[in-house]
Amino acid sequence: MPNHWTRPELLAALNLYHQTPFGKQHSTHPPILRLAERIGRSPGAVAMKLSNFTSLDPEEQARGISGLSGASNADRAIWEEFAGHFEMLADESEAALESFDIWNDETRAPDPPEEIENSTAVVKVRRRQQFFRKIVLSSYQNRCAISQLAIKELLVASHIKPWSIDPQNRLNPRNGLSLAATYDKAFDRGFIGFNESLELNLAPRIKALAADSGQYVEVESVFERFEGNPLVLPEKNLPDPEFLAWHFKNVFRN
Repeated sequence: MPNHWTRPELLAALNLYHQTPFGKQHSTHPPILRLAERIGRSPGAVAMKLSNFTSLDPEEQARGISGLSGASNADRAIWEEFAGHFEMLADESEAALESFDIWNDETRAPDPPEEIENSTAVVKVRRRQQFFRKIVLSSYQNRCAISQLAIKELLVASHIKPWSIDPQNRLNPRNGLSLAATYDKAFDRGFIGFNESLELNLAPRIKALAADSGQYVEVESVFERFEGNPLVLPEKNLPDPEFLAWHFKNVFRN
């Protein structure tokens, strides 16, 4: 069993860390088992590596989760290299995971058209979309943060601040919400938002549009029954309150 972790192994483990809540960082968690098999290490060693990263994560420390204290110099170096640089992490860590061939149909983004599948730009976009979707949805246990719908194929990794507005946080998991497609569209259009107490607010305009179109019953069943409910928070990568406040001020149609 090798002792020295290679850079691709560390990157794969760091990618897995960002999508794995602390309570699942154990040797029987299927993604940990899969990565361990592919890199030729024990599940316990992979779980321990994730716990080492926990000890370096200020977000987890703020929540009182300390992880293990045995982070190596290599662990610290890879953490510091990519801290806050999610586009770089997506590019390199997704490539590392692909090199270990651990993807399945549930986690892999659609391939680009065959005639352009070797385009560096297209591959980069696919990896970044894959990275953001996977981490955001995993953080929310593959459930909608409003309705708790648990059909992964119907969920969207929704940006709180559009990536055209805030390029630096395009792939920041704390700029994401797991939403069913209808709620994603409503959030993007400003028909719903979350106040400072993280309660769902419904814009008056959607009620007016529903009344005008004779769709009030549908709006009531899809939206109004959740009005005032708190946002269901994820186990990891909590949404940044500043991003939600920005959306409420600049996008929500109050």
